[in-house]
Order: sequence, then structure tokens, then C-alpha cells
Amino acid sequence: MLADDFACDSRNSMAGTVFNHPDRKINLYGDKVEVDYRGYDVTVENFIRLLTGRHDPSVPRSKRLMSDSGSNILVFMTGHGGDQFIKFQDFEEISSGDLADAFGQMRIKNRYNEILFMADTCQATTLYERIYSRDFLAIGSAKRGENSLSLHADELIGVSVIDRFTHATLEFFEKVQADSNATIHDLFYKYNPRMLGSNVDWRTDLYGRDLRKVYLTEFFGSEAPIDIISEPYPFV
Repeated sequence: MLADDFACDSRNSMAGTVFNHPDRKINLYGDKVEVDYRGYDVTVENFIRLLTGRHDPSVPRSKRLMSDSGSNILVFMTGHGGDQFIKFQDFEEISSGDLADAFGQMRIKNRYNEILFMADTCQATTLYERIYSRDFLAIGSAKRGENSLSLHADELIGVSVIDRFTHATLEFFEKVQADSNATIHDLFYKYNPRMLGSNVDWRTDLYGRDLRKVYLTEFFGSEAPIDIISEPYPFV
């Protein structure tokens, strides 16, 4: 889901491009960008429908989260937020209670095996305070009462182009290979409060595994475990 309100904004003097660093070496809005929900499709209602699978029959497969009880899901949310909410398109917001109920429905309907929830916004840790579903792991860029700060600013367009938490996450992953044995523990303990200007915190009470034994590739990688069955697969 991408608000998609910046590449062609009249104030963007480099139309059709998006960068996360003032040196502008990599255009993040290149040919390889694949967006399923953009612009006015990015709503709280559509986000909840995506998680819970409650779609109108006309919604194409590409806009559905085709997950099941064996799926590990990464949810990364970034934007403007506050105490137990995050904004969508600056005219509506989703609350921590909404998120808790959506993930609760997912668990009841066997739509995931494990969820890693990452939030980069002011008071981010409050977004997952009300979660009650098991096999749920979460991390936020700032505690209650703290701001999540931006890092690089592009003087040409006059805005910040990346947040510190997201930058630290990308910096970590740039050093990780596809066959890496790096763990969630390694990632979580990488964040430096001095660099971020806020205190990262995470929630593990709903998660049953030791973070030192959970590989990053279980959520971020291109490799997945394979179940071998002897019976013909029932295509529907």
C-alpha cells in the first residue's frame, strides 16, 4: 500500500522520482516498483479487508493476501501517528484497537503462522499495546510520548526523505545475504537510541520462540520451508 502522493506532486521538482538520500543515486520509484493499492485505494477499510480477507468478489487475486496457517507475515507501517493511532492519507486513522481486532480475526481464520509487526511513527509502540493474538511479534521506533525522527533532508525539494528507524533497518539489511544466519535478535539489538533520537521497544509476550533462533529470512527472505505431501493437491 502506497499513498503515492509524492512522485507527481507539483512541488516535486524531479517529477516521477523518489529518493531516500540527498545524493539521489537510486530512484526508488523505478521500473521494479510494484504497488497493489495506491492513492485513494489506501484506506483503513481496505487495509482491514486485506488482513481479514473480507473482500468483494470482484477484487482481483493480486489485491488479496493469499495467506494461510503456514504463512509468516511482515507488516511494516510508517507515516504520521500518535498515541495508539496512525494516519491514512491525512484524513483518517487506524487505532490500536482496530489493529488488535484485525489480527484477532486473522488468527481465528488461520490466516497466519506468525506475524512480525514493525512501526515507524511517533509513539509507535502504542500501536501494538492492545494486540491479544498469539504468535505475534512487534517492534516500534518510539515509545509513548516520544517522536520518531527523520534523517536526511533534500534541500532541492525541501523535505526529509527518510526516517531514522527505516534508515537503520535498510542499513542493516544491506549487509545481509540471502543465505544469512542473521536473526531477529540481531536486528532488534542493532538500533542505536542515540542515532534514532528515540527508544525502540518490542513486544514478545505473545511470541513463543527465542529471538536468537528466529532467522530474518523467515520474514524477509526469498527462501521458504517446503512441505512435501504424498496426496494429490486438491485444486479448486
